Amino acid sequence: LFSFLPERSNLAGVRHILLVLSGKGGVGKSTISTELALSLRHAGKKVGILDVDLCGPTIPCMFRVQDSDVHQCDSGWVPVFVDQDKSISLMSIGFLLEKPDDAVVWRGPKKNALIKQFVADVAWGDLDFLIVDTPPGTSDEHISTVEALRPYKLLGAILVTTPQAVSVGDVRRELTFCKKTGLRVLGIVENMSGFVCPHCSECTNIFSKGGGEELAKHAGVPFLGCVPLDPQLSQSLEEGRDFIQEFPKSSAFPALAHIAQQILDGASQRSS
Repeated sequence: LFSFLPERSNLAGVRHILLVLSGKGGVGKSTISTELALSLRHAGKKVGILDVDLCGPTIPCMFRVQDSDVHQCDSGWVPVFVDQDKSISLMSIGFLLEKPDDAVVWRGPKKNALIKQFVADVAWGDLDFLIVDTPPGTSDEHISTVEALRPYKLLGAILVTTPQAVSVGDVRRELTFCKKTGLRVLGIVENMSGFVCPHCSECTNIFSKGGGEELAKHAGVPFLGCVPLDPQLSQSLEEGRDFIQEFPKSSAFPALAHIAQQILDGASQRSS
């Protein structure tokens, strides 16, 4: 049914593929995926996001394109473009549902078949980066995604955690998943790391702090940085606005820019 030979593939023009993973839900994988895509675009890169969170597809909402339709071309599905320059393109099951409130009540084999179809049948064209936003966990969807992408230019995975011990424990399991599947870990991001008051700029650690950095040290993988809670960031995501462009003075801005720069540096090292 599916051909995964790179020379005949819709992924042949994609230079680097990046997975965003976490063993836990609600840690902000889609937020990091979105802001990373925007940061890379501002660095002059062409970016695609493949949303394989089939039960909770949030990427279309974060770019305010949830009402867009997916069209067919000779080589498969045409992704949805966020802007006229076509610098960010998206594919998500959210575009394929008849109603936005429809639930995806599917068993594993059907989910796995759609993920394979997403990998094989989306006409991405030429991209510098394809970011794959995944659901929480280490099971069916993750195994299918890694196996389907293995023949291509898989740069590696970013793991997202929040600082609490419960979250860090789940992400530790995700590290084990990466080890078992031979997936390179590019680093760990600690999201929701403190709340910076917009009035007095004081940082309050609503959750504990440093769990992500400690885990990275323990696992021997890079720590990419802390992203603080920022109401401006949440608001821009809900309204589909470009946080990187609109709020450069936010405390979250340098953190996100630093993470993107490390990904760019890692990608250029792999290419050279």
